[in-house]
Amino acid sequence: MGQRTILENGGAVLGGPSVLIEKGTVIDGTGAAPFAASVLVENGLITALGADADARAATNPGLRRIDATGLTVMPGLIDAHCHITFDEVSTNDELFFHRRPALAAIAAAHNVNKVLRAGVTGMFDADGIFDIGVDLREAIETGLVEGPRMATGAYALVTSVGGTAGRLFPETGTIGYARILPTRDEIVAEVRRQCKIGVDWIKVHVTGLIPRQRVRGEIMAWTLDELKAVAETAHDLGVPVVGHCRSAESTTKCIQAGFDMLLHATFMDEPTFELIAQTKTPIAPTFTFQANLMDYGAKVNCDPVLQAIFRREIEESADMLRRCYDAGVPLLCGTESGFSVTPYGEWHYRELEVFVRDIGLTPLQAIQCATQAGARCLRLDGKVGVVAPGMMADLIGVAGDPSKDVTVLGDKERMKFVMVGGKEADLATPVRERRPISGWRVNSYGAIMTQEFCRT
Repeated sequence: MGQRTILENGGAVLGGPSVLIEKGTVIDGTGAAPFAASVLVENGLITALGADADARAATNPGLRRIDATGLTVMPGLIDAHCHITFDEVSTNDELFFHRRPALAAIAAAHNVNKVLRAGVTGMFDADGIFDIGVDLREAIETGLVEGPRMATGAYALVTSVGGTAGRLFPETGTIGYARILPTRDEIVAEVRRQCKIGVDWIKVHVTGLIPRQRVRGEIMAWTLDELKAVAETAHDLGVPVVGHCRSAESTTKCIQAGFDMLLHATFMDEPTFELIAQTKTPIAPTFTFQANLMDYGAKVNCDPVLQAIFRREIEESADMLRRCYDAGVPLLCGTESGFSVTPYGEWHYRELEVFVRDIGLTPLQAIQCATQAGARCLRLDGKVGVVAPGMMADLIGVAGDPSKDVTVLGDKERMKFVMVGGKEADLATPVRERRPISGWRVNSYGAIMTQEFCRT
């Protein structure tokens, strides 16, 4: 089964055989221009590039060779915001009241392979249902399930104000992906529980929606003292904290509380920008969900008013996020895959497209956001996401040139190989077809927005 490599984060991956990927064009993930080079992979790591790789390979006649003629060899995509346990829900009602733990886990194990086949070699499962993410990560690392390298949270921490599900949230307890925590003592206890079961991140749903609110974005649902209690407790146990923020106030308070990463961080004002430019707190804007509904929402009968809201969030935040990028703030590519409008294996390239189209990055800059910068959400910064000696061999081979057009990364026919830790994924065997699960989907709005669906 190959060499077992123990990672510093406590996980394990199975190292694949020695491989020389030759005659391809390399995009290394650092933002540098493409270059022609061979890539040598041994024991799950990249050990040499270019002439050095060819020379070392010549001394190993039994080495496996991959002819990458016409291919771009690059780091695998890292999706910094997934929900692998949701199984493409179209409503909170489905997620809160129509999911069962064992079946949800089996579905997640099925869906994670779709993510891998799309060229995603690492993903951050920000929050999920029934603590499934922790066990799915272990199943992948031990070889029970084929999937990308994975970091995970557990239940999102929510106050009684709620999150984006509004009044569906109870005043206390657990529902869907959320643990509702009315008091400071309960906040601390839940953070400790999640750290005990082995999460990689604590996620806080810092903002939410309430009836008749009068603020841009979402309303602040936590006090600064409560946010500090989360961060201090988690940090004492060696676990970072990420916050869902859709307002200037929430982004500011998360930074003041010591959060390690932000999801969305939209509707920033000037003081918030100055603070984030100083701290360089990483951001995963996660515009794919909004972009899909903005561009294709009419196909699933999305309310035009809602489409306009999503368009406005991108338009009003893009310039500020570009300023953050120019100030050295890491931007990560996340897609919120797991909803009916962001199905698994379909749109993992889309955030790069939005970064180019709306934020104004070059394709190579967007690729860096989706690879080298994305390593932060895996807690493997400097170990994955770059094609260089000593890095983990999480690689993809794509027919075409993503440095000119990032959308080639979304063409499934162009994805010729996917490798995690030097081990190639099975792209030849068709994904097992599944039939509808009784009672699993309950809304006619729930058409799964695949690329094929959007093209028809």
